[in-house]
Amino acid sequence: MSTLRAGLPEVAQLMVELCEIPSPSYHEGPIAARIRQELGALGCEVTEDAAAATLGAGCGNILGRLAPTTPGIPVLLCAHLDTVPVARSIEVELRDDGTLANRHEAILGGDDKAAIAAMLVAVREVRRERIPHAGIELLFTPCEEVGLLGAACFDVGVLAAELGFVYDHSGPIGQIVTSAPWHKRITATFVGTAAHAGMQPEAGHSAITAAADAVVRMPLGRIAPETTANVGVIAGGDATNVVAPRCAIVAEARGHNRVRLGEQVTAMVDALTGAAVDGGCDLECRVDTQYAGYRLRASDPQVVLAERAFARLGVTPVHVPGGGGSDVNMLLRSGFPAVNLCNAMTEVHSPSESIAVTDLLAMVDVTRAILAEAVAR
Repeated sequence: MSTLRAGLPEVAQLMVELCEIPSPSYHEGPIAARIRQELGALGCEVTEDAAAATLGAGCGNILGRLAPTTPGIPVLLCAHLDTVPVARSIEVELRDDGTLANRHEAILGGDDKAAIAAMLVAVREVRRERIPHAGIELLFTPCEEVGLLGAACFDVGVLAAELGFVYDHSGPIGQIVTSAPWHKRITATFVGTAAHAGMQPEAGHSAITAAADAVVRMPLGRIAPETTANVGVIAGGDATNVVAPRCAIVAEARGHNRVRLGEQVTAMVDALTGAAVDGGCDLECRVDTQYAGYRLRASDPQVVLAERAFARLGVTPVHVPGGGGSDVNMLLRSGFPAVNLCNAMTEVHSPSESIAVTDLLAMVDVTRAILAEAVAR
């Protein structure tokens, strides 16, 4: 064990270890092996579905189950194993302000390994201290970062749990994500006419020029409080001396209001279409739903139990809207009641990503409080 890990609390030690195992989407194999080992040490019954073969992922959905030791509400704890792409190696350091971060210019991977560590260590403590519980299931999913794909493949019918809790959102501990946006992806390819750029440029129709015109025409950024849009990928052209015959754009729009989201997507497609016509290009365009949004009520049982857990800890719960998707979207779509709780990650998906050791400890306490409230009910 490194000197850094030896000097940290148990939950921080585990998070450091997990973060230093790279696991970008579709390459979750090594972290999955470590999770299976941990679940086995906890005495869990461990199963894994066929999502690895379906998705081409590094593992399937891994489920660990502990049988109840007392009556109450069996609980599901869920986190994803994959991260966004890793630009450089991950070597975790403890900063003077008490936060953990990557000493290199790359992500930390605390999204969602901070959640994994908090859940596992809380269950370790429950087992070690022989605290009664009403049944615990731990679900670890692959390919969350590329469209919630692992959770989309998961069969909630195998669960004994009645309520689910996911820790996968930035924000102070105590915030409960009670809504998430619908997410649309727009994939468009402009097909122009190639020509020699130095000898006959007027004979060509540049797909790149048309694509650039489309981006300029689109309403992008924060469109309204509940609606955002972005162009994330542009790729095209063959060489500087060729008028570009093809150029592809990948864009997205997200919104909590489905009508306004539809209007935004229409505006983006209209911009693509108009730019293609004016640029003398053909357009191949497709709009896909990445995931459906949701709105939870204050009376929903998973929200009520989360609030009671925070109250047990003296934390005032706050309901907040989410800006992206999580495994909760797919669990709810499948009819399983779940909720996303903020776990104080900061600057996720960036080289500035960090999390405070005190917040990791707090999330262990939150997990234990959820399990205790499930027994009390």
